[in-house]
Amino acid sequence: MSLASSKQPTHPSFPRLFAPLDLGFTQLDNRILMGSMHTGLEELGPSGFERMAAYYAERARGGVGMIITGGNAPNQSAALAPGEYGAFDSDAHVPLHRRVTDAVHEASPNCKLCLQILHAGNLAHSADPVAPSPIASPINPREPRGMTAEDIETTIEDFARCATRAQAAGYDGVEIIGSAGYLLSTFLLEKTNQRQDEWGGSYENRMRFPLEVVRRTREAVGENFIVVYRIAAMEMMADGSSWDEVVTLAREIERAGATIMSTHFVWHQAQVPTIATRVPRAAFTSVTGRLRRELSIPLITSNRINMPEVAEAVLERGDADITSMGRPMLADPEFANKAFEGRVDEINTCIACNQACLDHAFRGRTVTCLVNPRACHETELVYTPTTNPGRIAVVGAGPAGLAFATTAASRGHDVTLFEASEELGGHFNLAMRIPGKEEFRETIRYYQRQLELTGVTVKLGARTTAKQLLDGAWDHVVVATGLHARTPDIPGIEHPMVMSYSQAIRGERELGKCVAIIGAGGIGFDVAELASHAGVSAALDRDVFAREWGVDFANHPRGGVAGVEPRPQTADRAVFLLQRKPTPPGRGLGPTTGWAHKLALKRRGVHMLRGVHYERIDDHGLQIVVDDEAQLIPADTIVVCAGQESDRGLFDELSGHHDSVHLIGGADVAVEIDAKRAIDQASRLAAAL
Repeated sequence: MSLASSKQPTHPSFPRLFAPLDLGFTQLDNRILMGSMHTGLEELGPSGFERMAAYYAERARGGVGMIITGGNAPNQSAALAPGEYGAFDSDAHVPLHRRVTDAVHEASPNCKLCLQILHAGNLAHSADPVAPSPIASPINPREPRGMTAEDIETTIEDFARCATRAQAAGYDGVEIIGSAGYLLSTFLLEKTNQRQDEWGGSYENRMRFPLEVVRRTREAVGENFIVVYRIAAMEMMADGSSWDEVVTLAREIERAGATIMSTHFVWHQAQVPTIATRVPRAAFTSVTGRLRRELSIPLITSNRINMPEVAEAVLERGDADITSMGRPMLADPEFANKAFEGRVDEINTCIACNQACLDHAFRGRTVTCLVNPRACHETELVYTPTTNPGRIAVVGAGPAGLAFATTAASRGHDVTLFEASEELGGHFNLAMRIPGKEEFRETIRYYQRQLELTGVTVKLGARTTAKQLLDGAWDHVVVATGLHARTPDIPGIEHPMVMSYSQAIRGERELGKCVAIIGAGGIGFDVAELASHAGVSAALDRDVFAREWGVDFANHPRGGVAGVEPRPQTADRAVFLLQRKPTPPGRGLGPTTGWAHKLALKRRGVHMLRGVHYERIDDHGLQIVVDDEAQLIPADTIVVCAGQESDRGLFDELSGHHDSVHLIGGADVAVEIDAKRAIDQASRLAAAL
């Protein structure tokens, strides 16, 4: 098999990214892969497949070279979630899958579509989860049943049959996932495989199961069908695989018939973030590059590759042959076309917040995207040209106002956006200043460009009154004035040492040597991150990230982390994060990122107190009571992060005096600062007017 392109790269800005890749029996048009992501549509039956068809077809039209679907179980015990359609274990499901493949190939005949086959093993939510040994995952309370030799043989055949069903359904290939703590990867590690038969013991025996799955699958589908194997290149656990074991497995998988090797990093229970916004762009691709030198088949790399220039640099370094970008394709299905056409500044960049994609997946909800609520809702959230253009005033240029204004203008409305401050973005302007959240700046950049492209009239520094709006003869007025910080009723709250979270984050006032943070919601955690952090943000420097999380990229010990102590950069100040509620601080944070926030603060020595009653603030500091015991925090800085209140005064003034006035975003609901809800609500209103 030749990795050389049959054509010379011609794209002026991204010659490697848009170079074709020859696989021998077929060719990829470019090196952009939409990587696998479970959407929740898989379990919805016929309606879910119709939605999947639209979802994947839109990405195919967007110019990607290959797409890998969300995980499909080879049998019912293997499924991540319950439901008849979570497993592709019946020929009766072939016509449903054919709807998806036909839609993709009609949208882009050259786009390759591969079905991911995923056996969840001890992470399954089925009634009968199985594993090499009866050892439960720390993140799944169900104890699996240890597989018999007969179970193993049946499961291997189930993988092969699932692949032949995929072939019959019109897929161009399959991806077999052998990583992340799913079944195949649990056979590889001694901690999860304690068998003493031919499927356990030595590494040669432990890798027998994934090798047989690949070999039998290749035998079943023939030579002219793509077989991708996703390997655990680094589990991010001290008892993970050694580098020699990774190489040994990869070489044997290649011999067993894999067309392409895809590298994966982390098991789900590992304590190293790999896909959150606090992770540097392309942080792990050098590991793929190292493995690439050991194999002759193409390699896919992934994780935090979210812009075309990042992908191009990865390919230029020789770290991979294909770059996988799953969530970036949620954020912008036109990613590849925009890159090819030189419209990079128009890309709606994935900010790796995880709030609407992975958090939804882990909570059993349909996946979507914070910055693109149409993702996985393509059939119901449609932006069609308006037949009745109107003059619309939008007040407030936070995420809700920006999303509404640009969407409504793209449909043909005449939109004017009023913003009282001198900048766009609302609370995103605070978020992007937090170490580890620098990506939020990209969303503001995207909306700035969309305002220009859609012709929205923007008026910054324009505090608009109800009278001015009523006198303006607007067809619609949309109030997106956001929210303001709530001031708690604490004696001494006006003390000079007290500041707002906005003042702290913007650096308008200097933090002292002892900082007390009142409130442990999302903003409180952000301020604690800022106050406890020192030096370069780990999200901007891979070496800093590696030290902070204890990853050894150079030597690749077991799992990438064995014997390496995390060494976070810590500010020279004491930080106290305080919460009235008796529940553990951070419980309301996202399930796929909150643990990293909490762990990072803990390692920096941030004191987290719950069940706090605030007595008073005085020259001595903050007087509190915890568990009926009076305490003094000798703070010289107190930052108030005690929640928000909707700023809806303008809406109340307009109500009853204007025929069409709407309230969106934080001005509507201020339970927490919720950009996901704000952008979704704004987009749906803009689609409807």
